Amino acid sequence: MDITCVAQVREMAQKISENIEKVIIGKSDKIEKVLISMLCSGHILLEDIPGTGKTTLAKALAKSLGCSFSRIQFTPDLLPSDLTGINFYNQGKGEFIFKAGPVFTNILLADEINRATPRTQSSLLECMEERQVTIDGQTHTLSRPFLVIATQNPVEIQGTYPLPEAQLDRFFIRLDMGYPDAESEQKMLENLGGHALAQSLEPVVTAEDIIAAQNTILTVKVCPQVREYIVRIITATRNNEKIRLGASPRGSIALTKAAMAAAALDGRDYVLPDDVKKIAADVLAHRIICRGRGTSQSQTSQQIIENILDTTPAPIVSAQ
Repeated sequence: MDITCVAQVREMAQKISENIEKVIIGKSDKIEKVLISMLCSGHILLEDIPGTGKTTLAKALAKSLGCSFSRIQFTPDLLPSDLTGINFYNQGKGEFIFKAGPVFTNILLADEINRATPRTQSSLLECMEERQVTIDGQTHTLSRPFLVIATQNPVEIQGTYPLPEAQLDRFFIRLDMGYPDAESEQKMLENLGGHALAQSLEPVVTAEDIIAAQNTILTVKVCPQVREYIVRIITATRNNEKIRLGASPRGSIALTKAAMAAAALDGRDYVLPDDVKKIAADVLAHRIICRGRGTSQSQTSQQIIENILDTTPAPIVSAQ
């Protein structure tokens, strides 16, 4: 599939979405946002209570892409070398040989990432930001595409290590799965073999298709009025009395790229303010620190961003 225009990006995304929806029922909006993040080469944090389909969604996405896939179950005794790999001494050859860890893949599922210690969590920072791993002074480049999908349960606190703000900022988007509606849950009960179906999904696109789509996204046009609108939203997070620390420039870049991907999935090669509104809360909420933090930090952040969107006038932009 030769992807050179946004219409082909949209077609590719629809194929992936339809494949995932064979397993994940009633979550087309979440699937779309996961695809937006993937098209922006962004990492994804799926945060919700157990049993809402976080791991299944990650597996279904990986199965739909013709890419290598690794899953790591994060636990308190997990070491950084268990992720990145080690240099071990081969007595037969009389030399050190590098044994690559599970991060050397295209799609990495970091399951229950907040159960590992901060030392282990931080070993992903270089991988996520620079797409490389440095071990014993030697740098190893990761293959493209490289995508981390992490899951965590925000309710359970015992035995967990909350991700620090520096690492949260490495995630392009944070999503909560939420409960399914009654109709979708009934369909799940009708298809109790859905979990097995996730294992049997066939790839619908290749790694080359994804890379080509990611490059095509960069050709989507963002007019000065929309860029100014994005900056006003970001500035509002820095001046809001309910926010102790606003979004960084990395947040404004991420929001711009997400809006470009959202426009492409809608079949357009230009961004509208509605594209920004559609994705802003998911891209920005985890990048701010609210005053008076509590267990409902993620919900509070989401509400504040939504309030900022409601009170920030959007420009009128015509078709390009």
